[in-house]
Amino acid sequence: MPAYRGTDYLLLDTLLSEEEILVRQTARQFVEELLVPVIKDCYNEGRFASHLVAEMGEMGFFGANLEGYGCAGMSNVEYGLIMQELERGDSGLRSFVSVQGALVMYPIHSWGSEEQKRHWLPRLQNGRAIGCFGLTEPGFGSNPSAMATRARRDGGDWILNGEKTWITNGSVADVAVVWARTEEGVRGFLVERGTPGFTTSDIHGKLSMRASVTSSLTLSDCRLPESARLPGAQGIKAALGCLSQARYGIGWGVLGAASDCFETAREYTKVRKQFDDRPIASHQLVQEKLAWMITEITKGQLLALQCGRLKDLGRIEPAHISMLKRNNVAMALECARISRDLLGANGIIDDYPIMRHMCNLESVKTYEGTDHIHALVIGERVTGIAAYK
Repeated sequence: MPAYRGTDYLLLDTLLSEEEILVRQTARQFVEELLVPVIKDCYNEGRFASHLVAEMGEMGFFGANLEGYGCAGMSNVEYGLIMQELERGDSGLRSFVSVQGALVMYPIHSWGSEEQKRHWLPRLQNGRAIGCFGLTEPGFGSNPSAMATRARRDGGDWILNGEKTWITNGSVADVAVVWARTEEGVRGFLVERGTPGFTTSDIHGKLSMRASVTSSLTLSDCRLPESARLPGAQGIKAALGCLSQARYGIGWGVLGAASDCFETAREYTKVRKQFDDRPIASHQLVQEKLAWMITEITKGQLLALQCGRLKDLGRIEPAHISMLKRNNVAMALECARISRDLLGANGIIDDYPIMRHMCNLESVKTYEGTDHIHALVIGERVTGIAAYK
């Protein structure tokens, strides 16, 4: 395979600034030089490439679109381009960066006390600390407002009881942003590793996101001081606001996975010969599949770029992000499936990235809001009628 140069059918680079292109190229070089050589083994062995954490912190990937406390202060388009390049390498690495920035640093940055910000944000930004986000529970995924985890006051402290599951970074995290129901409504808490009553366990047997750490969190009479509560996080909307940040990054990220599948299939069909020693790319049915993929990828790029511009203007809505996430993930998954088909039996072996992307994207389609939930968010936006029940 030739060196990866990205996919730009409609000359979308003309819509990017020099700084945005430089950020993308820096992330692309990182993926090409440091992730691509190891990701096959990491995926096959079910391990996270933890040696890359410090490097990513040094490059400013964590909380890249946040201001202050050591963060890079990039635009949301630049942040999206980083997510695109990371997921071209693997969804698991992009998930790690998404959780660190959008689900841990963002709530601390938005709703934390000044003490919490000064203590955690610089350490999370440079990779000296790792965070996770505890919202999903064994019985509640798409309906987080029904969470069973409880926090009750005990003097000046809080006592937390409950369980969270499908938590990226859970067992390697130094701090967990945990959401719990209180008498005053849902609140967010910072639970540090080593706190009595707080334990983690990894989820094994995964056939998707194998190069990512996925865990369960258990809180059993876990006592926290008032200083562990995020003072500005009021209600379930705060937790959902974090998810909007992560979904935005996903909408960009999956473009990288889709492009990697497309470029792999395009190059393969140009050299694979059948029937009178002709490359299969010369056949009409193959060209139709390639034409569908490049068209849908291009549409997804335009959707991501417009959402990024709106986000930088402060005008993006959660329903816009739902469209971005829903459309682009479904598109990327279909590109992976079509690319696998074009490679035939070779599409399932790990000499090529397609089956790895396909398996990962099955999870990406589900987490941070399922395809169906996002359809209902969009439906409510265009009708004014909620149809969740």
